[in-house]
Amino acid sequence: MVGLPVMAAESDAMAHYLATTAQQKFLNLIRGKPTQSQPPVEQLDWSPVEQAQVSQFLGAAIIGGPDTVKAGLEEFQAQTGADELMINSDFYNHADRLRSYEIVAEAAR
Repeated sequence: MVGLPVMAAESDAMAHYLATTAQQKFLNLIRGKPTQSQPPVEQLDWSPVEQAQVSQFLGAAIIGGPDTVKAGLEEFQAQTGADELMINSDFYNHADRLRSYEIVAEAAR
């Protein structure tokens, strides 16, 4: 079993927008200011070093629309050989999280 962050939405662009909630959480941890989930934003105010650190935290994350998620899950499984995945989807709105899990379930079929 392997844990994997997956942030799925109707399109790649929407998924990347919604993923800014998780990015903000890690950014605030790096800055020593742990916070609760924040609403998604169009653009993050971070330095190149902070961006690299957040990218490292989310390095294995699959972020995208249905096709991107399906391809990402297949690639991850092929690379790791995992036969069971524990998915974490960190969203600000509960409805977005539920939709993400629906997209992941559809992609896994």
